[in-house]
Amino acid sequence: MATIRLDNVKKSFGKTQVIHGVSIDIADGEFIVIVGPSGCGKSTLLRMVAGLETITDGTVEIDGARVNDDEPMDRDIAMVFQNYALYPHMSVFGNMAYGLKIARTPKAEIKARVQAAAKTLQLEAYLDRKPRELSGGQRQRVAMGRAIVRKPKAFLFDEPLSNLDAKLRVQMRLEIHALQRELGITALYVTHDQIEAMTMADRMIVMRDGVAEQIGAPLEVYENPDNRFVAEFIGSPATNFLAPALVPEAPAGTAWIGIRPEHVKLAEAEGASLTGKVLHIEALGAETLVHVVLADGTHATVRQEGHLPKPAEGARVGLAWHLAEVMFFDTQERRLR
Repeated sequence: MATIRLDNVKKSFGKTQVIHGVSIDIADGEFIVIVGPSGCGKSTLLRMVAGLETITDGTVEIDGARVNDDEPMDRDIAMVFQNYALYPHMSVFGNMAYGLKIARTPKAEIKARVQAAAKTLQLEAYLDRKPRELSGGQRQRVAMGRAIVRKPKAFLFDEPLSNLDAKLRVQMRLEIHALQRELGITALYVTHDQIEAMTMADRMIVMRDGVAEQIGAPLEVYENPDNRFVAEFIGSPATNFLAPALVPEAPAGTAWIGIRPEHVKLAEAEGASLTGKVLHIEALGAETLVHVVLADGTHATVRQEGHLPKPAEGARVGLAWHLAEVMFFDTQERRLR
């Protein structure tokens, strides 16, 4: 287990800077998720911690020691990749034991560590099988087991669930989170999936174009986004952005107002200050998404409980909200209040 510190870490390829000074202090045993759209630099940042990418400027420390120039094998971390990276000719046992064999760990200790990890990951019955004989979820468990047996200071996960189907992703998400809690190992986890970020992280780093736009606990980031990008990226369905003229109380300098779909309520069109036409209804069971187009062509989404009455497509409806739930952003996309 370890603390990890990133101090103004930067990365450039030639004259192109791709990571613009990221800083964070990660506590021992903390689960940090790095989240953002494709190409935002999240995997590059993780690989810099791992030692797979050189650091142009700034410092990475693991347990208080500067590791900028250390080889990956000397950083005492373990990485789990999207593609599992298992040796197809080796058994499950062989894959999990390989790193220990390279390190010349005694055979008895290798066997004990592999068996203990297999028990934790429910892989005991599969130790003699080859990777091709396993499901995607089982292969991912083997990759995690290979990391666990090394007893590293930190786990680094690079989009480990991207190749799994939706149901299995949910299951593995729960398993990874429970395993990290059980082992108490510090973890950095990269994903583009905001649901993974919201449900797994102690804190998350929201990235855009190499910049850490906001760092904080999931609900803190969701409820108090620092800027328009974070408000739009975190949350599904996405935040509605409307013209400031729709809210007379908007502070000076407001360029957009933002309001989350669950905070918008349907009302009778007659007498409503804001009306629109229902474009489409998504009845999802527990909830219903009502998509509305306003007079200026802006689209808005209303999220309501599934048991509530649903308007007809094409109907005119009113929209209402509480001022306390409205977010205001300036021309630079910064949050005003």
